[in-house]
Amino acid sequence: MKNSIVISPGDSVGVALTALKKGAQADGVTLAEDIERGHKFALKEIKAGENVIKYGEVIGRALCDIAPGEHIHTHNMKTCLEGTLEYSYSKRDIAPASAGISRTVNVFERRNGEVGIRNELWVIPTVGCVNAQAKAIVNAFRKKYGELAGVDGCFTYTHPYGCSQIGEDHERTKLLLQRMVKHPNCGGVLVLGLGCENNRMDVFRETLGDYDESRTRFLVAQDVSDEIAEGVKLLGELYENAKNDRRVPRDISCLKIGLKCGGSDGLSGITANPLVGRFSDYIASVGGTTVLTEVPEMFGAEQLLMNRAKDEETFGKVVELINGFKEYYQKNGQPVYENPSPGNKAGGITTLEDKSLGCTQKSGTREVCDVLFDGDTLTSHGLNLLNGPGNDMVAVTNLGCAGCHLVLFTTGRGTPFGGFVPTIKISTNSDIWKRKPNWIDFNAGSIVEGDTFDKKLEELTDLVAAVADGRQTVNERYDSREIALFKTGVTL
Repeated sequence: MKNSIVISPGDSVGVALTALKKGAQADGVTLAEDIERGHKFALKEIKAGENVIKYGEVIGRALCDIAPGEHIHTHNMKTCLEGTLEYSYSKRDIAPASAGISRTVNVFERRNGEVGIRNELWVIPTVGCVNAQAKAIVNAFRKKYGELAGVDGCFTYTHPYGCSQIGEDHERTKLLLQRMVKHPNCGGVLVLGLGCENNRMDVFRETLGDYDESRTRFLVAQDVSDEIAEGVKLLGELYENAKNDRRVPRDISCLKIGLKCGGSDGLSGITANPLVGRFSDYIASVGGTTVLTEVPEMFGAEQLLMNRAKDEETFGKVVELINGFKEYYQKNGQPVYENPSPGNKAGGITTLEDKSLGCTQKSGTREVCDVLFDGDTLTSHGLNLLNGPGNDMVAVTNLGCAGCHLVLFTTGRGTPFGGFVPTIKISTNSDIWKRKPNWIDFNAGSIVEGDTFDKKLEELTDLVAAVADGRQTVNERYDSREIALFKTGVTL
C-alpha cells in the first residue's frame, strides 16, 4: 500500500493515505512534520500568495512561504472564493459512453406507472402540533396488527413546521410534504392534520394533484373525538389495500438515486466520492437517473459542472443555481465560504474549494442533463443537479422529495443518520467501516489498500440492486429515519 497520493499531475500537494511521521519519504519529498491521514503536504516550495493546486485545480492561496514536506492546512492557506460571479459556457467534449451491462431489480409498480423499492405505510403530519399523535397512531397500529405481513413497516415522519410560516417557507413545507405523500416507496399514507394550522387540510388536498385515492387517507384531529382510534382504523384500510402488492422485475434503469456526502475527510475525494461518480456514470449509461445536491459544496468546482451542461439552457440553470445560493448567503449577511465544518478540517479538508472538488467527484464525468429547483421533480434521465443546502437531513429529504428511491451517502467521519428513503452509507476509509458497523453499509476505503475501482463498482452495484430488491440498509435496520424541511424565512 502506498503511503500517499498525488491526485493530478499538476498538483502542488500530496495527500497522506495513512498517518505519516516527520522524516518519512512521501511522493519524493521528506516530510518536515507529522502528517495525519487525509491531510496535505507540499510537494514543492509554495510562495506566499501563490495558488495551492489539488485535483489539478486551485483549492486556495498560501498565507506564507511553504517548504516542501510541510503540512498544508488552515494555518497556512485560505480560500480564494468570493461572492457571485459571471460565468461563460465552454462545453466540454464528452465521449459517448458505452452502454453498461444492465441488471434486473424487483420493484413495486404503482398505479401511475412509477415504481417503488419499498412498500411501506406512512403517517405524515401536516403540522408539528400533531407529532405525538402521529407517533401514537403508529404505535397503536403496530400493536394491533403485529408483524404487518405484506408491507415493509409502518412509520411516521415528524417535523416542527406547518404553522406560523408565511411566504416561501409555508409553500415549501406544503410542497415537500405533498411530494412525500405521493412517493412510490409508500404503499399507503395517512395525512394527519390538527385543524387550525396554516397548512390547512382542505388546501393541502386541493393542491395535491393526482394521487391514488385507494392508498391515501386524510384525518383532521380536531374533527374527531379519538384521533388515535380513528387513525388506526384508517391505517387498517390502507394496510388491506397494500399488503397484497408484489415485486415485479424491471430494468435497473428505473431507479432514481440521490448522491450525498456528509462528515467528509481527506480521503472522500480519493475513494468513496470517485467510486460513486463511476456508479453515476454507469447508471447514466443504462438509462437511469442520478441527482447531485449540496449547492454550497459546488462552490469552487462549479465551472467544471457548468462545462458539462448538455446545452446553453442547462448551463444558464446551473449559473442560476450557484449564484442564487450565494445570494441567499449574502442576503443573510453570511460569507459564502463558511465551510468546511470542524470535522471536515480535522479529517484534512482545508477550504471550501478543497471540499467542493472532492464533493463533486460524486457526479462522475457525464453531462449535466437538468437542474431542479424548489418543487421540481425528476423528468430527465442521466445526471441532474438539485437546489438545496449541504445539511445532511435537509439534503436527503430534498432528494427523496425530488423522486429519488434511495441515496448513496459517502462519509469519512461517520454518521448514523438516514432519511425517509433507504440511505446507503459508504465509508471513505476502512477505519470507520470497522469501528461503526451499525452506521456503515459499504467500505470504499479498501481502494487505497489495493482494491480496484472496477472491483468496488461491481460490489456497490450489487448492493444497490440488493437494496432495491428489499435488503434493508443499516439506517433501516436501526430505525434511523428522519426528515428536515428547508427554512429560509421568519417564524410568526
